[in-house]
Amino acid sequence: MDLSLTESQQLLKQSVEDFIEREAPRDTLVELQQTERGFNDTIWKTAAETGWLGMLIPEQYGGGGAEFTDAAVVYEALGHAPMPGPMFSSGVLSAQIIQHVGSEEQRQRHLPAIASGEVICTFALTEPEYRWGLHGVRMRPREDGEHYVLDGAKLFVYDAHAADYVITAVRTGDGEDDIGLLMVDTKTPGISTRRLGGFTSSESEVIFQNARVPKSALLGRPGGVRNALDRALMNATPLLCAYQVGGAQAVFDLSVKYSRERVQFGRPIGRFQFVQNHIVQLVNHLDAARWTTYEALWKLDSGREATVSVHLAKAVTSEGYREACDYAHEVHAGTGVMREYGLTLFTRLSRSLYHALGEPRYHRKRLADLVATIAVD
Repeated sequence: MDLSLTESQQLLKQSVEDFIEREAPRDTLVELQQTERGFNDTIWKTAAETGWLGMLIPEQYGGGGAEFTDAAVVYEALGHAPMPGPMFSSGVLSAQIIQHVGSEEQRQRHLPAIASGEVICTFALTEPEYRWGLHGVRMRPREDGEHYVLDGAKLFVYDAHAADYVITAVRTGDGEDDIGLLMVDTKTPGISTRRLGGFTSSESEVIFQNARVPKSALLGRPGGVRNALDRALMNATPLLCAYQVGGAQAVFDLSVKYSRERVQFGRPIGRFQFVQNHIVQLVNHLDAARWTTYEALWKLDSGREATVSVHLAKAVTSEGYREACDYAHEVHAGTGVMREYGLTLFTRLSRSLYHALGEPRYHRKRLADLVATIAVD
């Protein structure tokens, strides 16, 4: 098992990093974080034109049909920036859901628009009583002729403020598998979004008040989405992990650079054992995140069963990114909390993405269930 990048992947990663350095330096990203939209339309257009948005979308639907590891290389470079915008929410997560859950007619209609950047899409699952997973879905639509009527709220929906469509999970019956996914147009009367503050990053609450959604917006068939949605989430999760790995790598680079340049008591602080210990701990978390993530990607690309590896990667990477940021702040001390320095960009993301697609506790529980099943078999 060789998890190192190929020469073409190295070149791809370098090209993304060069673009970011040229078009989105750190001070630009700090400024973007303070805006309502949170990302740059010019960069979004470039992401579409260069094919980043459609890398995992099959060629027959206007995408690039790339392997998972190739796409992960791009997302690791984006995380190293860290580049804001709904690239993952739309181009990876939503695209995978439509590809696996939707009908052929729905794939033909939506995937080319997502790949071209014409349409931004996101996924809304969690509700005010937060629980990741389909068992936490309580929103139940009412039927009214050829429409569903939605009332309620979805919380922690990434990039909803910029989305044209929100793939909304609803409960269609009392059974465990009675779940439907509605492709909801955000311009529908009765739908509004509210950006969340604090340590969240690009997360919103989506509020539904007597919102009428046509039944044709239902992806796939009611009660038949669980397995297909699980497959989509398994495919998308390692790409999010790669983005987090890029962030952890960036805070390591910042910490090493600072430890060499910051002089205290007549010597660089990197000479002090306590600072060295912080950086070593950071490296341990970075390496664990990187190699669990790329093992999961390798299994997906080679057609192997990857469920265990994906759960492990998300648990390790979310913990690792958060811990890497904590150790980076120990190295930087007061400098690290200065907004213009840029470290807080990563700290905020590490807290926000910690829960994205399930927090580590959820994935460890799934791992334990899988191990128990294997042991019984």
